[in-house]
Amino acid sequence: MKYPKLKIAYRYSLSLFLLLLLLSSCKSDNPNQNMNKIENGSLIPQFSLADQNGNLFDIHSELGKKNLVIFFYPKDDSPGCTAEACYFRDQFEVFTEANAMIIGISGQSVESHKKFAEKHRLSYTLLSDKGNKIRKQFGVPTDLFGLLPGRVTYVVDKSGKVVYTFNSQTQTSKHVDEALRILKELK
Repeated sequence: MKYPKLKIAYRYSLSLFLLLLLLSSCKSDNPNQNMNKIENGSLIPQFSLADQNGNLFDIHSELGKKNLVIFFYPKDDSPGCTAEACYFRDQFEVFTEANAMIIGISGQSVESHKKFAEKHRLSYTLLSDKGNKIRKQFGVPTDLFGLLPGRVTYVVDKSGKVVYTFNSQTQTSKHVDEALRILKELK
């Protein structure tokens, strides 16, 4: 064999990949795993987070005024997140006509959100969930062996009740399309 160390490294990497794949496909026996998962019919938890301008945003102050579209996304300026955020931006007027407020939430800092919003001309609220506390309260799942924060959109009526949930890491535009479809049904 010309490259024996390379062959060993390849086998090791392949074995590790297969082990991780196997572990990720196993279901957890932890009965508390989905204890906090917000589902259709659930009331959203009360929370306050800093927005992209550093102002404290309290979800309680928005309830009763408008329907809410709360979307959790993995990271500012990643390709999928940028596509999703810009599509929400492009449909902003349609959401306004549907009496809905758009709220994006991810774990990046206020400064990161500010740059992201300015760079892409995002006219809606981005909240900084450092430590992913609110993400955990909603029960947003992770992807890719727990390494990638999930992408989930919640449509919430004026009373604070979740009327629709959409979970897809890859179908970024469908988050917007589905939210609009549900909002039209609420009218």
